[in-house]
Amino acid sequence: MTVPTLRLTLVQAASALEPEANRAALAELAAAHAAGSDLVVLPEAFARDFGEAGSDVSPFAEPLDGPFATAVAAAAAAGETAVLAGMFEQGPAPERPYNTLVLRGSAEASYRKVHLYDSFGYRESDRLTAGPVEPVVVEVAGWQVGLMTCYDLRFPELARALVDRGAEVIVVPAAWVAGPRKVHHWRTLLTARAIENTVYVAAVGQPSPRYCGHSMVVDPFGEVVAEAGPGAPDAPEVIRATAERSVLDEARRVNPSLLNRRL
Repeated sequence: MTVPTLRLTLVQAASALEPEANRAALAELAAAHAAGSDLVVLPEAFARDFGEAGSDVSPFAEPLDGPFATAVAAAAAAGETAVLAGMFEQGPAPERPYNTLVLRGSAEASYRKVHLYDSFGYRESDRLTAGPVEPVVVEVAGWQVGLMTCYDLRFPELARALVDRGAEVIVVPAAWVAGPRKVHHWRTLLTARAIENTVYVAAVGQPSPRYCGHSMVVDPFGEVVAEAGPGAPDAPEVIRATAERSVLDEARRVNPSLLNRRL
């Protein structure tokens, strides 16, 4: 089914260390912003923040039918939409859970982060297990939506694999750690993934000061459709944007790089 638009709502909000508080915040934020949205996206690790670098997050891991995923489903049902948010999921290694996105509501999927953040002095793989290399694309309101998480953004081959499976929009929940040049990297990489794949890219991050914020939607020509500021932990920022199929089709006609590939 060809649908002309996909209405996106990105909620740039900080997660806390208390899972119950995050579930309550999820319900409140979704209720406030779901109206008129086909997809509401919250950041990576929204079920429970990472805590101090190197912290053990395994006590906060849940199954895919646990309290957080159930809260996501309830929020989506109440808003008659789809809601995507990040959690830690129990896996085969109890001490090293998955970093997982759960999509519930009018569309359902789960994605386990493939690329763990072993970079810039961090060692995410010490505490988490990488997901299988299996790109996840799901239909949301008639659009093919590919899922990535944070550090995945630095690996263009994953974005291309999503597009090879039909993705028209790539959604990137993140907790992009703040630091020198990090906002520049974030904005540049989001724009590059959009241009090189002629897709929409919708990315939502946790806010400053620990993270970078700057949630944004980029169209297939690389134009920024909407962008948040750095934000603050006590002030969620919401941006809305509409993916237009006419823009997607025009970009792929004018810039047929996917058709011109030789590798």
